[in-house]
Amino acid sequence: MSKKIFHMKIKRIFCGALAVGMLLGQTSSVLAEAVSSPTPTPNPHTEYYAQAADTDSIEGWPTGPQIEAQSAVLMDLNSEAILYSKNADTQLYPASITKLLTCLLGCENLDTSAQITLSQQAAYGIEAGSSTIYGDAGEVFTVEQALMGLMLESANEMALAIGEEVSGSVKKFVELMNARAQQLGCTNTHFNNPNGLPDETHVTTANDMAKIAKAAWQNATCRKFFTTDLYEIPPTNVFTETRYLLNHHKMMAGRDYAYDGVLGGKTGYTDAAGATLVTYAKRGNMLLVAVVMNSVNGAWSDTKSLLDYGFDNFERQRIKVSMNPVPKENLPSEKYLLNNCGNTYPFYYTKNIYVTVPIGTDVKTLTRKQRVLSNAVGPLRLKSKYYFNGQMVGWGMQYERSILANLLTVPGA
Repeated sequence: MSKKIFHMKIKRIFCGALAVGMLLGQTSSVLAEAVSSPTPTPNPHTEYYAQAADTDSIEGWPTGPQIEAQSAVLMDLNSEAILYSKNADTQLYPASITKLLTCLLGCENLDTSAQITLSQQAAYGIEAGSSTIYGDAGEVFTVEQALMGLMLESANEMALAIGEEVSGSVKKFVELMNARAQQLGCTNTHFNNPNGLPDETHVTTANDMAKIAKAAWQNATCRKFFTTDLYEIPPTNVFTETRYLLNHHKMMAGRDYAYDGVLGGKTGYTDAAGATLVTYAKRGNMLLVAVVMNSVNGAWSDTKSLLDYGFDNFERQRIKVSMNPVPKENLPSEKYLLNNCGNTYPFYYTKNIYVTVPIGTDVKTLTRKQRVLSNAVGPLRLKSKYYFNGQMVGWGMQYERSILANLLTVPGA
């Protein structure tokens, strides 16, 4: 038996025992010892613990918690309001939370029922001792199985395999990663591999990771892979045993640091990056994502503090908007081109607008800024953003009632 297969069997035995315990609602005494102790508090605290959150400077904003992490962001996914921000634009090593983008690109470009055959480079091109499900060269998996291995067990060889399958090579896939990150609005990110293993040029920020996390959540297929708790890969053409995959996020229900409302996320750790963690949580009508970078002890305690802060201090409120059209002034020259040019050009709301604000806020006091967005095809859009003392807390979109072509004056009419 090869050393690689031996290690896989040991891991299978452990994961299988844990899976059975979870399914039966029981845990062996050995496993109980492994999960019963709370996250230890550093003594002394990290050098970042006493640093105030950047959002503390907003007048009337709830004071944020002290956390051990160097950088963090807490965002409401529905309104895109940033509730907590600390060194959010500082470039840091992300470690395995990189895989959120790898998973998203896999879901956007591959059929999850299709098959992947691991290349020699994918199977053996990862750092010794790093996270793996011990996939072997020539072993065949479905794309779904590869993505589950990627997100639940943080399998680095699966990141390489997915990159090769999407783009033909890891190098080309990395180019796609950076292009997609830029498309999502990331301004301080440069990825150099699909798994997050140490690389001096592989950096991102908490702000940018929040944007990637939002895009990953909005893709329903991708969402499945980081909210699944337990998954089985049956025997393959190479490995004769069932692999049991268990989500490493320990704040999910029934886990070590279970937190009410946590839906899933992605863990990460390297010596260079420290603990990194992306966590999705929902309570009532609030859906939050917490991004923590360069923390300690898995970042569980920091994430709990952030989620407590978000759920305890903020609420989602509906903006009462008039359903009447909002005018857009036309140019003087357009009176020769457009019908009824003496009238204004109307925009209409198509859905309700919500903001995330400190509890008790009178939304009538919010400031609104509006901008007409250009559109190559179809109706123009009017985007309205709402601000609490300069902090964006929500937005809404209005669309033209009629497109320009319908308003053109017909010659001779």
